[in-house]
Amino acid sequence: MNHGIHTIDTGFVRPRFDAAYLLVENGRAAFIDCGTNHAVPRMLDALNQAGLTTDHVDWLILTHVHLDHAGGAGELMAHLPHARLVVHPRGARHMIDPSQLWAGASAVYGEAVMEATYGRLRPVPAERVVEAPDDFVVDLAGRPLRCLDTPGHARHHLTVYDERAGVCFTGDTFGLSYREFDTANGPFILPTTSPVQFDPEALHASIRRLTALNPAAMYLTHYDRVGNVEKLAGDLHVQIDAMVDIARAAQEQSLDASQRHDAMKTALTELYASRAQAHGWEGDREQLLEILGMDIELNAQGLGVWLDSQHKRAR
Repeated sequence: MNHGIHTIDTGFVRPRFDAAYLLVENGRAAFIDCGTNHAVPRMLDALNQAGLTTDHVDWLILTHVHLDHAGGAGELMAHLPHARLVVHPRGARHMIDPSQLWAGASAVYGEAVMEATYGRLRPVPAERVVEAPDDFVVDLAGRPLRCLDTPGHARHHLTVYDERAGVCFTGDTFGLSYREFDTANGPFILPTTSPVQFDPEALHASIRRLTALNPAAMYLTHYDRVGNVEKLAGDLHVQIDAMVDIARAAQEQSLDASQRHDAMKTALTELYASRAQAHGWEGDREQLLEILGMDIELNAQGLGVWLDSQHKRAR
């Protein structure tokens, strides 16, 4: 039984990389995450495929405001006349005025790349934004969707616990599980430490909190539904510790920032390759880098930011 849960491939980067979700209950609907502006036609088509219109949507719930999850929120909301946007209190201001999000990302990638990748960010009117503190409940036609504060990947991260279906929509808190790595042993999973707010202890605590709910499955943004939650949680805990060890080992080598980054990328590649092989995945190193290259780069960046923050605290 899928409990009215529809997976939407947002089309970001490659097929089966970035998901949003449509939940339907008694003819009313909620979206969870939305991808970029370029995903809006796919979101609206999912409504149509479910036999609904934009008038039936009551909520757009964001797990966090990173642009692959929330970049299209303003554009999508402009198509949803009755919907309200639910977001962590730390993320609300960025939806009302996304200029800081845009400026920060543009400083790294450039305006032209931002326009092509995400489309221009559109503000959401403040009166349509609902802040969701820990344990806030969204009512979807009598179906409670509980918003849990789950930092570790980002301080503005929430997870949606669908009590009726017994599942969680975890954004990036419960890691990444790309379907290309599925084997007879099930899904393969790894944590995401992308910049700039990785906090290993908070991430461990968030994963433990979600696992304690004993959910039947987790719905990840990257990508889709995974079961066997206890095993995957264990895999995440082991790898978070391993990634922290990799970061600290690189730091102890007294390398410059570029060399430290390269050392972490090399070690992360070895970690994921060995674990994927042990999982029964038969791809080669080139295929691994094709699938995980961007995540390895971002994870190394995030670990670097975390190391620098630890150094500042110690001074």
